[in-house]
Amino acid sequence: MNNELPVIDLSAASAGPEARARLHEALHAAARDVGFFHLTGHGVTAEETAGLMRAMRAFFALPEADRLAISNLNSPHFRGYTRTGDERTGGSQDWRDQLDIGAERAARVLGPEDPGYWWLEGPNQWPAGLPELRTAALGWVERLSSVAERLLHELLAAIGAPEDFYDEAFADRPHLHLKLVRYPGSAPDGAGQGVGAHKDYGFLTLLLQDEVGGLQVEGPDGEFMDVPPLPGAFVINLGELLEVATDGYLKATNHRVVSPPGNRERFSVPFFYNPRLDARIEPVSFPHADRAPGVTQDAANPLFAEYGRNEIKGWLRAHPGVARKHHPGLLEDAGTPVA
Repeated sequence: MNNELPVIDLSAASAGPEARARLHEALHAAARDVGFFHLTGHGVTAEETAGLMRAMRAFFALPEADRLAISNLNSPHFRGYTRTGDERTGGSQDWRDQLDIGAERAARVLGPEDPGYWWLEGPNQWPAGLPELRTAALGWVERLSSVAERLLHELLAAIGAPEDFYDEAFADRPHLHLKLVRYPGSAPDGAGQGVGAHKDYGFLTLLLQDEVGGLQVEGPDGEFMDVPPLPGAFVINLGELLEVATDGYLKATNHRVVSPPGNRERFSVPFFYNPRLDARIEPVSFPHADRAPGVTQDAANPLFAEYGRNEIKGWLRAHPGVARKHHPGLLEDAGTPVA
């Protein structure tokens, strides 16, 4: 991995057979060798992006009491505001605050035999007096869902797989997740963990970052490299389910955020494109499958073919306060298959 991520122009998919073939070659290499790339040609306009960023900055400019009024501690669905330092990655404190948003759905009524991951579906929490945030955030979820669907189709085609292979897994109720994140500068103790090194659980992550920087991606030598912002581009990374689906041929790569220096703020908006919680991710057939190295094995982070099992495991670990308050019965299953 060199010091710059590949740049993939999605508009080439509709620019004729030769351009699409070149796109597939570049996309194949980026997904196989790096697991991260910049995406341009996605069709999301500067005006759309600016509207979301305005609403996001307005939210974080609210008095802390107004933000805490929609604390995720109120939500058994892990939706709402997490104040700085209350989320954990790898067991260590992340120095950021954020608002977690998902598809706007009614809460499920769980029976005794229902998997615990169904708690992840439910209503969002919105700040009073800031209706433009709800409009901008849910509009962004819808807009990026269409970009992610198109990208996933092109990625599967790029490795020689049927491009619609996972359409059924995303049908009806995909588990779409948006984070509005602020990094408020360095922690008082000098720790630089904005968010600790991790891999994402699902299929694809589309990240909008501001001009401050701080995202780092792990290279094959174990060293982390900076990912400077590229204006107008999303940073794309592959999640663990695509690694599972291709037996390790496609990479889910560790990444982290280093806190900005001093009191400088950084804003970012990751969008996670994931299938239905109960979708079982079947292995996809593709011509290069015989070269797949196998899925990364981590005893502390077992991976399951049923997507929701991976997702609930991550939320229980990342938000122990919510887990203790609403889901003490699930805590004992964190890191193990949930029946």
